[in-house]
Amino acid sequence: MIDINLKGVLYGIAAALPIMQRQQGGHIINIASTAGLRVRPTMAVYSATKFAVRAISEGLRQEATPYNIRSTIISPGPTATDLPGSVTDEAAAAATREQHEMAIPALSVAQAIAFAISQPAEVDVNEIVLRPTAIS
Repeated sequence: MIDINLKGVLYGIAAALPIMQRQQGGHIINIASTAGLRVRPTMAVYSATKFAVRAISEGLRQEATPYNIRSTIISPGPTATDLPGSVTDEAAAAATREQHEMAIPALSVAQAIAFAISQPAEVDVNEIVLRPTAIS
């Protein structure tokens, strides 16, 4: 989780940022999670990585402003993916399957990203939180 969720974000930013700084513009979208807003049992490490994505993205937003670079955090709740099939801990797998019964479609996340990108250059959508209507 740390390698993908945290280091992956850092490596992605490190690859894109110099180009965006040179061209004086760009938009970095990072995917966090509602788990980065609230910790639940069996999800402490996952939540920690998503809290970190939020902190990195917010710091980037503040530091990249002079370069006209926008930064958006997308924090979806349970999303219809293949994640439930990859969880090996049985307690965590059961909780994940239960959450995914009411998951939002991946297309909804894509539409939120498209919304953030489509805003005028003078608008920086800092964060979008997506939750299924069936849960709080």
